[in-house]
Amino acid sequence: MKLKSNLHMHVAGDPEDHISHTLREAIDAAKKLGFSVLAVTPHNALIGDESDVCYAASLGILLILGIERTIMGAHVVILNATADVLSIETFEHLAEYRKNHPESFIIAPHPFFPAGYALRKKFILHHALFDAVEFSWFFSRTIDFNLYAAKSAKIYDMPYIATSDTHDIRFLDAGYALIDADEKSPEKIFEAIRNRAFRNVSAPKNILVLAAYMAKRWGLQLFK
Repeated sequence: MKLKSNLHMHVAGDPEDHISHTLREAIDAAKKLGFSVLAVTPHNALIGDESDVCYAASLGILLILGIERTIMGAHVVILNATADVLSIETFEHLAEYRKNHPESFIIAPHPFFPAGYALRKKFILHHALFDAVEFSWFFSRTIDFNLYAAKSAKIYDMPYIATSDTHDIRFLDAGYALIDADEKSPEKIFEAIRNRAFRNVSAPKNILVLAAYMAKRWGLQLFK
């Protein structure tokens, strides 16, 4: 079955970003947009519990709890995360976590964007620790920081998967993957991605839309 999936999303309570929508509001919006799989990945915190997972399930959505962890200054998305993910400070720690938690799935988010939190050379040095590379929704026909990510995914033979890195609920389906999995479970979702059994859905955005999006984000961060 093909499952509309967004594996990178932020919600209210994120300690590093001002997010207007709550997790339950995101789940409700995902239902209206036909999503079957949703991952919540706040910065350096775990948000969501079994009640949220059950609420999502009641709407036909698999909710995967995760985190966007800052490791040595760079962002790393870890899905199906456990509480000890908060102790990861170095890539050596990440390697140990990965070894102890084979049920997890690690994505390199926006790895070559021009931002201090992008992995950049750290991804090249530690690419073996990642299961997939993110195809960010944030691009236009003239500006596209995904190009090196796509090239690196090909070089290292890794899945290249679309997400919306949702900070604004209006862009929840600005980028997503249709994953062909045998069942709606984290294990089968991750297996399908590793086997490249998915199709990315993401199109270039109008440059004015991207500019307005960033202006709003910067404004919210200044006055949060």
